[in-house]
Amino acid sequence: MFTSSYYFDSILGLGCNVSYIYAAYLLVFWFHSTLFFFCFPRCQCPSHSHTYSQAPGFSPSGKTTDYAFEMAVSNIRYGAGVTKEVGMDLQNMGATNVCLMTDKNLSQLPPVQTVMDSLVKNGINFKVYDNVRVEPTQRSFMEAIEFAKKGAFDAYVAVGGGSTMDTCKAANLYASSPHSEFLDYVSAPIGKGKPVTVPLKPLIAVPTTSGTGSETTGVAVFDYEHLKVKTGIASRAIKPTLGLIDPLHTRHMPDGVVANSGFDVLCHALESYTALPYHMRSPCPSSPIARPAYQGSNPISDIWAVHALRIVAKYLKRAVRNPDDVEARSNMHLASAFAGIGFGNAGVHLCHGMSYPISGLVKTYRAKDYNVDHPLVPHGLSVVLTSPAVFTFTAQMSPERHLETAGILGADIRTARTPDAGPILADTLRKFLFDLDVDDGLAALGYSKADIPALVKGTLPQERVTKLAPRPQSEEDLSALFEASMKLY
Repeated sequence: MFTSSYYFDSILGLGCNVSYIYAAYLLVFWFHSTLFFFCFPRCQCPSHSHTYSQAPGFSPSGKTTDYAFEMAVSNIRYGAGVTKEVGMDLQNMGATNVCLMTDKNLSQLPPVQTVMDSLVKNGINFKVYDNVRVEPTQRSFMEAIEFAKKGAFDAYVAVGGGSTMDTCKAANLYASSPHSEFLDYVSAPIGKGKPVTVPLKPLIAVPTTSGTGSETTGVAVFDYEHLKVKTGIASRAIKPTLGLIDPLHTRHMPDGVVANSGFDVLCHALESYTALPYHMRSPCPSSPIARPAYQGSNPISDIWAVHALRIVAKYLKRAVRNPDDVEARSNMHLASAFAGIGFGNAGVHLCHGMSYPISGLVKTYRAKDYNVDHPLVPHGLSVVLTSPAVFTFTAQMSPERHLETAGILGADIRTARTPDAGPILADTLRKFLFDLDVDDGLAALGYSKADIPALVKGTLPQERVTKLAPRPQSEEDLSALFEASMKLY
């Protein structure tokens, strides 16, 4: 059915020959929200063992690692101008009272105006919440949640970057579960990590940046100010109903935002592809609802991660250097969603785990091209600065994958030895970052060796992601990784 004659430009108007991606795309959405079971020779599932679970849906007794993964992805619509369809979508959903969430900067820009025009044209009543904080905190989440509770909305639209989409997910969740305490759904060990069992309202996400992939995922990240670290809520239940990926919005992004957003895509792809394999993750869930959103690398997520990485290698530098390069910016907008499909189910690991205290402990650093009234380390920058050290550290566990990704990013790996996989990928990343004039390590953000204990302390609670690293790490390992990241070049 699928042959090499299938080209992606026939699907999405782009220029890549990726028939195998198209096949996976159909597979994912055909089996949307369905379990995929891959049983291995020593699997203890009923088909391969005399060890049976006591009830349908429960793990086999004695099984310590998982034996399955679940693919959960938002519906996605891509195309120049699809934002204009949002009013029709809400009308088709039967929505009568909609919450439109965005931030103050975007509220004055064409993407939000396009959404409002579509809502008005289709007779949809709505209220605007434009107080979303770039890099949200638990306080800004709770303000949005309070607005959502008072509004009694029957649908939501999020227009913006990851901060807006994540804030809207949290508002939808807690407005739908009004008696829950805030920490009930926050990931352990900071929160209780309870499974989401309440029905949520429809949420349409309209991304205006090309990085988080939040339009595809069931994850909402925020700064937990009490501990000065980032944490999040992770549940398939909070993923958007629909993501409208409109490349017209990419022309409004400043160069710095394009770069840092792209670094997030880069690390989403690298980390999900090198994460602990799903069948090695423990514990084995006692019920499907207990299976985490981040499950480890798996055969389907791998496809999306690798393809996203190829797009980053081809288009990110072009997208940063030339705002009029519509092809490059459009491809990066789509790559963000591709990587989101990958990491939204496989997860990320050390780069992200270490990034949260880097953002949370920021002192005075203010990133170029970000119009905010507070010190800010953009998420993509906080993630990518540790990547050379991290992948040097993890490469020994899956050197072939580390070499493969280095080759995709431009390294000559024809005569490379597997023991050199880590240094080769690290050097490739350093060159990539240097070419884009990225700050020279954590020291350029205002950190020093004296800050390393606090950075390590902020990483330790990030078990949701750090435990997905293919190589376990001690506090001493984390200290060494932060020290190695103080300077890159």
